[in-house]
Parts: sequence; C-alpha cells; structure tokens
Amino acid sequence: MQPLIQDRSNAASRGWPVLFRGMRPFNGARALRDSVAGIVLAAMNIPQALGYTAIAGMPAVTGFYTLLLPLLAFATFGSSRYLVVAADSATAAILAGGISGMATPASAKYVALAGTVALLTAAFLLVARLLRLGFIADFLSQTVLVGFLTGVGFQVGISVLGEMLGLEIHSRRTVLQVAQIVRGLPHVHVPSLLLSAAVVAGVLILARFAPRVPGPLIAVAGAIAASAAWNFAARGIAVIGPVAGGLPHLGLPHMSWNEIQLLIPVAGSCFVMIVAQSAATARIYAARNRQPLDENADLVGLSAANTAAALSGAFVVNGSPTQTAMLEGSGGRSQVAHVATAAVVALVLLFLTRPLQYLPRCVLGAIVFMVAIRLVDLRGMQGIRRESPGEYLLALTTAGVVVLWGVEQGIVLAMVLSLIRIVRHSYRPHTAVLTRADGGIWQLAPVVRGATTEPGLVIYRFGAALFYANAGRFSEEIRLLVGPAASSLCWLVVDAGAITNVDYTAARVVRELQEDLAHLGVALVFAHVQSDLKPDLDRHHLTEVIGANRIFYTLHEALDCYHNLATHPGNTK
Repeated sequence: MQPLIQDRSNAASRGWPVLFRGMRPFNGARALRDSVAGIVLAAMNIPQALGYTAIAGMPAVTGFYTLLLPLLAFATFGSSRYLVVAADSATAAILAGGISGMATPASAKYVALAGTVALLTAAFLLVARLLRLGFIADFLSQTVLVGFLTGVGFQVGISVLGEMLGLEIHSRRTVLQVAQIVRGLPHVHVPSLLLSAAVVAGVLILARFAPRVPGPLIAVAGAIAASAAWNFAARGIAVIGPVAGGLPHLGLPHMSWNEIQLLIPVAGSCFVMIVAQSAATARIYAARNRQPLDENADLVGLSAANTAAALSGAFVVNGSPTQTAMLEGSGGRSQVAHVATAAVVALVLLFLTRPLQYLPRCVLGAIVFMVAIRLVDLRGMQGIRRESPGEYLLALTTAGVVVLWGVEQGIVLAMVLSLIRIVRHSYRPHTAVLTRADGGIWQLAPVVRGATTEPGLVIYRFGAALFYANAGRFSEEIRLLVGPAASSLCWLVVDAGAITNVDYTAARVVRELQEDLAHLGVALVFAHVQSDLKPDLDRHHLTEVIGANRIFYTLHEALDCYHNLATHPGNTK
C-alpha cells in the first residue's frame, strides 16, 4: 500500500507556507486523545533524550531542548501527522564524530559548534525544498541504511561501556575504546556495574512483559531517588551533576567563517541521514494509516525544526523511527501529540531539573546502551543475507566502516554504495533473446552466438535505459548475435520496452550499429517503443536512420510485418 503522496505541482505544495497540516482537521475529542498520547510520549522519551544527549556529547539539559521548540516547529510547518522530529541516535553520533575533535564535549564552544551544524543542516534542508529534492531519500538504499544503523548501534554501545563499568575511557575511536576497556577490566567499579546491569535487566523485562510501561523512565526516576537517598556520589558512583533549569535562551550560535567551512561536511552528513531516515519513516506511517504525505513540505518542517534547535542551544534533530513508533503505540494520530509532549517538557524544565543532578552516569550509559541495542538490526541483516548475499556484503561493509573509521565516513560510504548499486543495475542490465516455447509462450534465452527467435529473426531484449555507460554492451551483444556473416539473418528486432530514453553517446552507437548491420544485409528494427522513448529517437534522428517503417509501438506489429514480408522472399532485409 502506497502513501497518498500529494501532487507536488498543486497549489498546496507551492504555497509558502502551509501551516499545521499535521494537525488538521482539528477535532476536540481526537485532540484530547492525542494530548494523552503526547504525555505518554514525553514520559518514555525524556530518558531517551538524555541518552541521545550523551551520545552527542552535549550538556544534559540540551536533550530537553530538542523536545521543545523543534517539536513545535515541525508541528507547524511539516506535513506528516506521525513523524516525531527530535534528538536521534544516528544524527547525534554523526555530530559527535564530526566535532568532538574541535572542542571539549559539553563545553560552551562545543555547544556553539553543535548549534552551527544544526543551522547549516537547516539551510541544506531549505535548499532541498526550494529545488524540490525530496526524492533524494530514494538514493539511500534500505540495505546500506540497515548496515549503517547497525554499525552506529555497535559504536554507540561500545562507547558507553566505560561509563557502565565505572572506567575512564579517553579515546574516541571504537577499536581503541575496546582495547582500553579490556585493559581496565581489573579496575571495574563493581557498584556501577551492578547498577548498570540492574537497569538493563529491568528495562528488558518490562519491554518483554509490559511493553506499554515506560521502563527507562522508571529506571531513571528510581536511580535518581536512590542516589539522592543513599548519596551514590560519596560511594564512588559518578553522577551527572547540576542541570540548568528554565526555558532555553534564544540566539544564534557564535561561529566563524573558518569553523563554518570545517562543519559543512558534518552538516552534509546529517542532512543525508535526516532526509533518508525521516522520509522513510514518514512514508511507512502515512501508508499504514492511509494519510496524505508531502515530502517537500516535510523538508520545510525539518528545516524549521533544526533552525529552532540551533536558536535554542540544542543540537541537530531528525525524524526518529523509534520515537514515531512510540507515538503511534501510545495512540497518537496527529501533531497535537507533539505539542502536548513539548508542554510536558516545558514543565519539567521549569520545575523538575534539580533532581536530575543525582542521576548516576552509569544509569544514563545503560539507557544509551539500550538505545544502541535497538539500532543493531541483526534480524534485518540476516534477512538481507538470506535473500541477497551481495547486498548483505554491502550492508556488512557499511557497518564495518562505521565501527572502524567513524559515523561520518559510514554515511558517505552508504550513499556511494547505494548509488553504485543503481548505476550497476543500469550498466549491466538484464538482456536476453526472446524465443517461443511449446504452446507459443515467450521465454527468455541467454545472449549467445547463434541464438535466434525463429529462422531469420532475432528479438533482443535490453532491460534498461540506453546511455553512454551501457551502449557498448548493447552494441557488443547485438554484433555477437548477428555474427560476422549474418547470411541467414534478416531482422534483428530490439525489444525496447524497458528503454525509457537514449542519450547522445548511445544514439551515435546505434547509428554505427545500423550502418554495419545494413552492410551485412540485416535490418535493425525497434519494437515495443514507449511514448517517452519516441521523442528521443526523433531528436537524435534515429527515426530517419533506422527508418520510420522499422519502428513499432508493439512487438506484435513488428512480428506481423516481418511475417508479411517473409511471404515475399528477398524483401525482408
């Protein structure tokens, strides 16, 4: 079932802006139900936001900021009724990988750099909307996306093991972190380890037997209460310390031109991940619930959300699949739920940040670890391996690059591999010779010397658009079928049903091919020519070269013409 993708040429898509599309039509009873869902989402999402903040290397309070103005901005400008746009593990990991070497994590400078990345990402998203580039999401295949997120899961999970074990880990490279953890095992802080294990076990048990209960929130609240009552900090269990309260102060991040230049690749990586992940998530839920979706309007919403994040001192936000699933599972059916979530977060910022200072770091690490576990999609990887071993290798390679080199390099590789897959399918398309089986049923035979459809006739199927990269193969296989003498061959018919266009280089190849076949006494014929291909044949003068009487709209017309001419010997060539 496909989502009801709106026509991007209509007035609604062209209007700047069309507001509150994710909330309309507004209904009182439905709004109340969505508000309750938003409160539930806030209860489940606040602990996760703290985890994403730890992944990003930002101050704890900025996790709350991502659930405030960015949510409201997307609810105002976006199209999707379900997509939750807030902090996300993938973009948080990309951010940390890109700027952790430029400033100390959680410092004022680091926060400014993170805000600059969010602002640059917002600019990229707005440009993508102006150019109607919502389709870019299609160029990041699901295969490499599964591999990328699995790699991110391993990287993030390993990065917090030090906190869960009470060890000091200084390296930012995953392999070196593993080495430091192994060397530090004799010095593990046992109380931190036991507390981390209890949190992980408790959250897993609740997820298994009571999935609607907000396990992470219960774990965080319980840990805060226990830490305050028994003074965990005095017992060697590190806590996060004071957390600034109050609503965020608005303002542009401090940045220089040199820093902007250095941050453009980081923002570009975030942009690619946001477009791919947000579009995929929005499509899934629009299709599932038969809701309209305008991808280009969502680009405006995502740009507004990241602008709000930058102005409020937060970091880059993304359409989150896990948080969107939480919203749907709690009964939310519109962006009204997001407004309710933002209201709850505002209340927490105003009145409830003081207890957060008692939150043990190992508990926060355990929450992040649970997020990482959900990212490691072993079932998806196994499914890819069973159905397509070649694509499984691509997914595995992407995951390996993320773990061994970094998230930013992983997203670049994911894009490159996805594009290579597209080019490879066009460069090496499926080709065949059409033959008739018993009963007159068409079947496909390999392209080999001597293959024929029937005496004097070869029907050659080419399964892709004809362009400069595959024109050589097109010519080579036709010459193979014709052979050097072609004494018995009269017509070579190209089944052009899959050829949607012909470029300049390929047109020159077809011209040369037609001339060479004519010298051998073989007629080059195009059949099954679609309406979008005929203008290309006319523009490149191939209609004149081949002959209008040798271009047919259906294969049956070509066969009828051949058989009619065959009844008059000597006239078929």
